[in-house]
Amino acid sequence: RDLHSFPTRRSSDLYRRIWLEWPARRCALITVVSAKTKAELLRHASVPSDKVVVVPNPVPPGFGYRPRPFPTGRPRILQVGTADNKNLERVIRALEGVDCELDIVGPLSAGHELLLANCPVPFRNATSLTDQELVGRYEDSDIVIFASTYEGFGMPILEAQAIGRPLVTSDLSPMREVAGRGACLVDPYDIESIRAGVLRTIHDARYRRELVAYGLTNAHRFAAADIAAQYGRIYERLATQKVERAHGHPGTGVGSPTGLAN
Repeated sequence: RDLHSFPTRRSSDLYRRIWLEWPARRCALITVVSAKTKAELLRHASVPSDKVVVVPNPVPPGFGYRPRPFPTGRPRILQVGTADNKNLERVIRALEGVDCELDIVGPLSAGHELLLANCPVPFRNATSLTDQELVGRYEDSDIVIFASTYEGFGMPILEAQAIGRPLVTSDLSPMREVAGRGACLVDPYDIESIRAGVLRTIHDARYRRELVAYGLTNAHRFAAADIAAQYGRIYERLATQKVERAHGHPGTGVGSPTGLAN
């Protein structure tokens, strides 16, 4: 089960009980994709902390290292996602006057279109891309920006690092933990901070190379085989507990693991 937000208002009590508390009580173990998601789950559901295990998302298939020379002229900056938390409006304002092209993946709202019309930021836009087409947008980019204000994980971080692109992302949890040293961290609520991070990444070649190198190393932490092995160990643990219960030893719960992703 994938959960993308945690209801907090009183009107959401029934929703929270049906989709969080009742399944959580029945599960032997719960997997979540980040420490932040775990903290939110524990805040909204009455489950023991040791019943919730963090297993991160893996690098998706098709995202492998594809080096690209950084242009001497106008760089292309990729923005993946246009929902409110993806912070596109502040990104557009931050790039005003920066010699770059913004490549936006996701549907534009009327507000986005108005802002792009009033801010002279060259851009292109694509929606409903296939997985292969999305990989192609990363390949065609020179910088990836992901100044999100809220995430449970942040897949564009891994995608940018695995492809080998310098990354600008938010100095917020879980983005900074997922990115490690392989990103320029900015305040997503501060337009000037976003702008300064982009400008440094464009103009400081040594810093840019370091971001790519650290990003490639960091992406190895999220190799699909390693993540699968973590899940394998979880199921081995559950199988052992089932055998112990069958022989009269106390177990830790019933049911099967549930995954919470964001």
